[in-house]
Amino acid sequence: MSNLCGTTFRIRPATAADLPALRPVFEAAKGIMRADGNVEQWSAPGFPPEELLLRDMERGGGFLLEAPAPGVDGMPPLSPTCTPNPTCTPNPACTPNPARPVGYFALLPSPESTYGHIDGAWLTDEPYGVIHRIASYPGVHGVFAAIIDFAAARYSHLRIDTHRDNRIMQHLIAKSGFTYCGIIWLPDGTPRLAYER
Repeated sequence: MSNLCGTTFRIRPATAADLPALRPVFEAAKGIMRADGNVEQWSAPGFPPEELLLRDMERGGGFLLEAPAPGVDGMPPLSPTCTPNPTCTPNPACTPNPARPVGYFALLPSPESTYGHIDGAWLTDEPYGVIHRIASYPGVHGVFAAIIDFAAARYSHLRIDTHRDNRIMQHLIAKSGFTYCGIIWLPDGTPRLAYER
């Protein structure tokens, strides 16, 4: 579990009813990428499409991170009177703080078709969990650690990949104990850096 101003994230399965709340989360994540020089990843308008997110959910692998996080950087406030609170002290205008979506990820069972061929070598041939589509608001910290804790409690082996320009994700992946294994290719032929732990 991770904390945001002393509040524990809640991770729950995402549903179709969450889709409207997820779009701003993905747009905020794209903003983080663009600000760091990653202009290619998720560049298609409306990516990820609702069909892909619904497929995650149908497979039981789409998850939402929630926290009572009014006014977090890049996140719309609950109400006009609920303002950002960087010191994490209670803001009476924001109470009670309902849990709100602050992040999303997919955690899917193996096999992952794009992992069938790798220029390099995986650490093991054993079954694994695949983490995809991580997104969060910029002011929410500890999301990646919460996702890894959640995934590691369900799978003894994890695999993940990222764009060559996504330096933030590469740093988080390495910091979380993953080993770089090589290059895999998406169905459209674009390469991704692949990792396992």
